[in-house]
Amino acid sequence: MSLPLIYHEDYSPDFPADHRFPMDKFRLLRDHLIDSGLTTDAQLLRPELCPNEILALAHDRSYIRRYMEGDLSREDQRRLGLPWSEALARRTVRAVGGSLLTAETALEHGLACHLAGGTHHAHYDYPAGFCIFNDLAVISQYLLQSGRVSKVLIFDCDVHQGDGTARILADTEDAITVSLHCEKNFPARKAHSDWDIPLAMGMGDEEYLTVVDDVLNYLLPFYKPDLVLYDAGVDVHQDDALGYLKLTDAGVAARDEAVLRHCLQRDIPVMGVIGGGYSKDRQALARRHGILHHSAQKVWVAQGL
Repeated sequence: MSLPLIYHEDYSPDFPADHRFPMDKFRLLRDHLIDSGLTTDAQLLRPELCPNEILALAHDRSYIRRYMEGDLSREDQRRLGLPWSEALARRTVRAVGGSLLTAETALEHGLACHLAGGTHHAHYDYPAGFCIFNDLAVISQYLLQSGRVSKVLIFDCDVHQGDGTARILADTEDAITVSLHCEKNFPARKAHSDWDIPLAMGMGDEEYLTVVDDVLNYLLPFYKPDLVLYDAGVDVHQDDALGYLKLTDAGVAARDEAVLRHCLQRDIPVMGVIGGGYSKDRQALARRHGILHHSAQKVWVAQGL
């Protein structure tokens, strides 16, 4: 069996070409993974839309309705930073469905990766930082409340703190939130994750990888989660437009391989979402996000999955 990868054509709707958010990166990532021989279009798993009942496990029903109807307040629209459209609303709900499918597939096969996901700034009843619905929080609540898992651990390596995830799951004891992020970066007002690891601006590969190893060597045996949700944001890269860390391509690949191996060597299923990444060079950005999937393929083969 090939490495399970989840994608849908809805992920890159028509969008202003000059917008700060690179909406076409999902389509370009798909093209890159096919062109590089990692997968074929036929092998990609297509998700359903996430039902409102599942979204409501982590979000206010009134907020869900307001967003889906294009009725956000001016303040919420400012916090979000994305222009509303029916296509974007459908894309948003489809992508949460994609993360759900990724989680279910990882539980079945040990490892699965999404070509989207990681919307960790979305809060219970308002959007923020290009994030509308928080797929990490939705997955956690769904799997815990349905009895599919007893404990989940969110390992968020996006350069920005996962503030929405931390706040939504603050009272959910069996969802452990871990955020490795640049200490001086968005959001200005940080939330309280179960474990916050603020990193100094300008940190490079070697020091960063030491932190990743140390954190996982401690937390995975301590919590023994049934599933790890890994946010593999590439805005830690030295060329990212919105990050302040200095990881190279090799450093990002070593990070992704390390996270996946730490989990699988302990027989803990792990799912990957792509998280943040920002660049005017969209092709380079797609290749950068593809490091997760190529790293996962390496680990998939090495582990004999």
